[in-house]
Amino acid sequence: MKTRIHIFLTKYLLIALLYSSLSYSQTSGDFWSDVQFGGSAGLGFGNNFTQIMVAPGALYRFNEYVGAGAGAQYSYVKQDDIYKASIYGGSVIGVFNPLPYIQLSAELEQLRVNLKYDENYRYPFYANTDREKDFWNTALFLGAGYQMENITVGIRYNVLFDDNDFVYADALLPFIRVYF
Repeated sequence: MKTRIHIFLTKYLLIALLYSSLSYSQTSGDFWSDVQFGGSAGLGFGNNFTQIMVAPGALYRFNEYVGAGAGAQYSYVKQDDIYKASIYGGSVIGVFNPLPYIQLSAELEQLRVNLKYDENYRYPFYANTDREKDFWNTALFLGAGYQMENITVGIRYNVLFDDNDFVYADALLPFIRVYF
């Protein structure tokens, strides 16, 4: 039931976002001048650990206060002798700037997770036959940040976070957004 609700929300929020963007662009006549492109990228290395993440995105500015956009994400995560995972999906975001340097945001993210445990790893919750997990993970982030020109630094909270989440370790996450 929870998955159906997430899919429903994701699908209809994306349709509403696209419809409002297209209808607004037809009245203003200069759609592409209000689009900003950017996103984020990350590399993490540690003791037998590797993480690579790429997340491009686009943001349409309706005016100086409100913007909406979409993004894609791909991550590869590997902990030697334990697991490796490919994580990919997309998100829709809405931003609000009540002041030029303050940005509030809401972001709905839908990710597909392909997780595979090493054959020699003995994870206490899984039988030897359950070495692979493929599932969808939905996150709804509410965030606040400090905006300096094209960069926003802040913190966001996943209101759908679950302690058994295999994607995020915590509901509260810092972020850096860059759009040009």
